[in-house]
Amino acid sequence: MKAMILAAGRGNRMCPLTDTTPKPLLPVAGKPLIQYQIERLVRAGFRDLVINHAHLGVQIEQALGDGQRFGARICYSPEGEGRALETGGGIFKALPLLGPEPFLVTNGDIFSNIDYSALRLAAGDLVTLVLVDNPPQHPQGDFVLGDHGKLLSEGERRLTFAGVGLYDPALFASCQPGAFPLAPLLRQAISQGRASGYHDKGQWMDIGTPERLGQLEKILKSDV
Repeated sequence: MKAMILAAGRGNRMCPLTDTTPKPLLPVAGKPLIQYQIERLVRAGFRDLVINHAHLGVQIEQALGDGQRFGARICYSPEGEGRALETGGGIFKALPLLGPEPFLVTNGDIFSNIDYSALRLAAGDLVTLVLVDNPPQHPQGDFVLGDHGKLLSEGERRLTFAGVGLYDPALFASCQPGAFPLAPLLRQAISQGRASGYHDKGQWMDIGTPERLGQLEKILKSDV
């Protein structure tokens, strides 16, 4: 199975750090943030990786290369400077690189110990999402985990989408090239009963601000 790392975001909340450095390359405890994702994917058995990029994307290609030194094979899906296609559009553009089989997608700006190798796409499903407990910055959550692991759009016990999921390419069958969000596709799959979820209770952080970047730095240095 192939995996895609989403790395095309502008990182506005990280300014001025991202004025000259793309967010995935911001250093944390001695190495770029995205490198932690690459290493975890490789340990889970994912060797063929696709990385999209937009803002200062050439720096990402220069820093990571073909992925050989990580034990991976990296292909890139450039979206053009300042023209990020949003999550849905970015994945759709990368489909020729991802191939006809289900694939994993993870945000490039999260840090977690999610076991990627344990994720499965149930027969008939178009998507399986990893959900986590709601963090302070997102207390309202996103989706509800219903009976037998099926995802629901509404309900009392909402959880937060971790930015990690398995997708069948058929999820994008009706899409056209261009910028568009992923959420409407997810909600359509949910309404069809073709979306499942997994509640991960391990470590997870959305590194969306300089403050959270600093928190992760402290955590990683304290673990050394």
